[in-house]
Amino acid sequence: MHDFLIEMLECPACHGVLTWAVSSRRWDRLEEAEACCRACQATYPVREGIGLFLTPDLPRNDLWAQMDSHLAQYLRQHPEIEHRLMTGPVETLAPADQFFRALILEERGEYAQARAIIDSVWPRLYTPESRTCCESQINHVVEYLAGAEGPVVDLASGRGQLVEALARRLARPVVATDFSPRVLRRDRRWLAFLGLDDRVSLLAFDARRTPFRDGAVETLTTLLGLPNIEQPGDLLTELRRIVSGTFLAISHFYPEEDKTNAEVISQAGLAALLFRRSALEHLVAAGWEVTVANACTGLARPTPTGVLLAGAGIDSLPVAETTLEWCVLVAR
Repeated sequence: MHDFLIEMLECPACHGVLTWAVSSRRWDRLEEAEACCRACQATYPVREGIGLFLTPDLPRNDLWAQMDSHLAQYLRQHPEIEHRLMTGPVETLAPADQFFRALILEERGEYAQARAIIDSVWPRLYTPESRTCCESQINHVVEYLAGAEGPVVDLASGRGQLVEALARRLARPVVATDFSPRVLRRDRRWLAFLGLDDRVSLLAFDARRTPFRDGAVETLTTLLGLPNIEQPGDLLTELRRIVSGTFLAISHFYPEEDKTNAEVISQAGLAALLFRRSALEHLVAAGWEVTVANACTGLARPTPTGVLLAGAGIDSLPVAETTLEWCVLVAR
């Protein structure tokens, strides 16, 4: 976590001022520290360079940790399957099983092998149209931000696809965020492997209750992060509180008439931000002025499931073939 963030942060629970005690740093980066709120006495540590600003009162499900935990537990119980998954020729595995092999290699620190597998299998997980549309949105965001100054805060960074592009191509500091410390620890190791870790700060917090001061964030980005935040409630109002400039949200929207996917989306509580009209209405209601940029459409199919790891899936949506509209929501 870089020093410049200290001036941007406050207590996420009560918005009180933080007092900092730093025990270890590396150049302009805090490695081990603790922030204490002067008002409510809540404490927030920095561990392994990651600022941890989670509040205990908001329920959340760390799906990546659950998947990793279930996968590790399953392989411990079935060592013969682990042997086949990890030692056989990778090209003989089903696409989803190749992806899971890459995840395990990442956990073991074998990043070069993991990256090679992911690069190879990606075209068999996602349609050409989906990959083209996603890459187009990332390029649009990077080009939009080129030439400006100041940190870019990326919301719900996940595996860091957008963070990596921003760190590589912009001469600006980047802040990767997620509510899962496990994901951020993985991201830091991955960024170190890529030689980008000194360009990126990492913060763990719940987007529904961020640790930023009013208007502290000039530029906020996200790659498909909004619908992944459970029980969003006043999420968009909270983001409006902290952003003084522009929010660039890479989004994709399902057709209103797609009843098969719509039923699953509704059951998961994600309908507000996965349909275009609803998403725009919610942003406007939260006080944003919104335009839709760089729109394109592309065929999307359900990601394949494992064969060796029978039935194990990668993405929960879509559940049926559909055509998605991709775009960048430019909100001010």
